[in-house]
Amino acid sequence: MSAPTHAERHGAVSAALDPKTNQKIDPETLEVAPGTVHDRVEGWVPELATENELRKALEKAFDYRGDVTITKKNGSKIDGYIFDRVSGATLESSFVRVLPRDSNQRVKISYAEIAALAFSGRDPAAGKSWEAWVRKYWEKKSSGEGNLTLQPDSLE
Repeated sequence: MSAPTHAERHGAVSAALDPKTNQKIDPETLEVAPGTVHDRVEGWVPELATENELRKALEKAFDYRGDVTITKKNGSKIDGYIFDRVSGATLESSFVRVLPRDSNQRVKISYAEIAALAFSGRDPAAGKSWEAWVRKYWEKKSSGEGNLTLQPDSLE
């Protein structure tokens, strides 16, 4: 007679059952999660005629991984990366925070100050995924290309 295993002592065996269906849980299906599909917005200059259009465009700008150009109503322009945003009840209480391309300062801009928005910078992560990187690695390896290492590609 052998002693119970660690899993048996701590209930891990019964934890592998779905409490709703009482069926065994396949751990492989738990590891699959839907990805995010990013719109190809590089170079896009959205129409900002309504408050709703402005809010939608700024949400896309927040998800965008490249630089945007914000033109303020006073005519000044800021080129940079939107790293934060707060969507309040009004345009005056909503704002984005930008890391300007030419400065280390963080700039806070109210939605009410924004006249135009342009997705001006290249999205450095567009078309790059782990699956694409692995596919490219194995293509190079199978073609006999030498000196292959498991290092990420340069973003430049």
